[in-house]
Amino acid sequence: MSHALNLPRVRELSPVLPVVAVVALLALPVSPTAESGAGPADAVSGLVVLYCVVRLVRERRRPLSWTAAVVLGLPVAGLAVAAVGASSPAAGLTGLGRYLQVFVLVPAAVLLLVRDRRDFRLLAWSFVALAGWQGAIGVHQYATGTGASYQGEDIRAVGTFGAADVMGMATVVSFGLVCALALALGQASVRQRAVAAGCALALLLPLALSFSRGAWIATAVTCSVQLVLAGLRRALVVGAVTAAVGVVLVGGLGVGSAQLQERIGSITQVADAPDQSVTDRYTMWAAAVGMWREQPLAGVGLKGFPEQRDAHASLALSAGSDTEGAGAAFRRQPLLSPHNMYLLVLAEQGLIGLLALAGAWLALLVCGLRGLVRARASGRGLDCALVGCGLLVWQLTDFVYADIGGPSTVLTAVCFGVVAWWALVGSGAVRARDESADVPARDGSGAAEGARSR
Repeated sequence: MSHALNLPRVRELSPVLPVVAVVALLALPVSPTAESGAGPADAVSGLVVLYCVVRLVRERRRPLSWTAAVVLGLPVAGLAVAAVGASSPAAGLTGLGRYLQVFVLVPAAVLLLVRDRRDFRLLAWSFVALAGWQGAIGVHQYATGTGASYQGEDIRAVGTFGAADVMGMATVVSFGLVCALALALGQASVRQRAVAAGCALALLLPLALSFSRGAWIATAVTCSVQLVLAGLRRALVVGAVTAAVGVVLVGGLGVGSAQLQERIGSITQVADAPDQSVTDRYTMWAAAVGMWREQPLAGVGLKGFPEQRDAHASLALSAGSDTEGAGAAFRRQPLLSPHNMYLLVLAEQGLIGLLALAGAWLALLVCGLRGLVRARASGRGLDCALVGCGLLVWQLTDFVYADIGGPSTVLTAVCFGVVAWWALVGSGAVRARDESADVPARDGSGAAEGARSR
């Protein structure tokens, strides 16, 4: 009846809501004693993939276009070879499952469940909301001295991820900041852009208090790229505002000034008295290169780096990193990866795996940037273009200093799905649409772009 409550029916609910649920579950605290990197969000991501398959069977439609199938399926070739070459079947299957989850299955499910730009923006705002929650907890940890241990003080902001995953909150906050900046630079209403800009500025503080050098570098590079792509005039204005906020926070209020200055200075201390974490990082990088030289084509097999690390690492490598605080007791955490995704893939999957995985990422970047050019020309979807391209640029930059692992990894999988939708579906819808009307368009992947996505 027309006078009944105007509640959405089940069929009208967005199919992307299960993906939003995966993002929301990352707001839950992680057990300080948890040994596995998998969590509730990982379990739900598997259900999202199953839900996507059920929808495809019921609707009887072709799941992916040929381009999307090739780009998303390209990493499978290298993964299959590396799984066969693993030291044990268990290690091969475990590594294969994790890589397929992060780079193939979950991204494909996200691509298929996002219907239009409205769904895409909903996902982007969920990133911002999660970043705000984790960032608020991180700032509280710094202010009350209840964070992870850093230079003898429990002041490192780690959110709900705990001391065992100090990069978790930094990654979440970075994703949220990138999305917020993209939404602020789009063509939405003044109110929405103002809210997004405020969120981006607010997230600068918890990002700084994470003391994560890799996240700082990746975010600075990505935001600079986003501003330039949105327009040089905007880049100058936003850059000036950001610099002013930084001066007020660090110079005026003294927010973590001593620790931040020392941490920033350590970025350039590679050859001249580097700290132990930098020494460990470069020692493990050298070990990964040594493994690749022994098996240049196929690598040492999935999950092979921890087993062969000591045989290729120099004596400069420490036994592990010390973790403490944020509700966890002191423990020595072993260094089981080179903290460089490219070198990890090169060591375990060889040139075959690296070319396949990096080739897929390069294809996404090219398609995404082409779509961004079209979005600027048409005046539609610029915020989505900046979100898609920005998240990919951030991830590719951060992979120089980090790799997959920990509870926050499932968010990386969702991130690649967001990127894939823009690069393989959303950007094509911008090109196909008539400039005078925002009519629905459906491509080979079955994703539709309606008038409501404006």
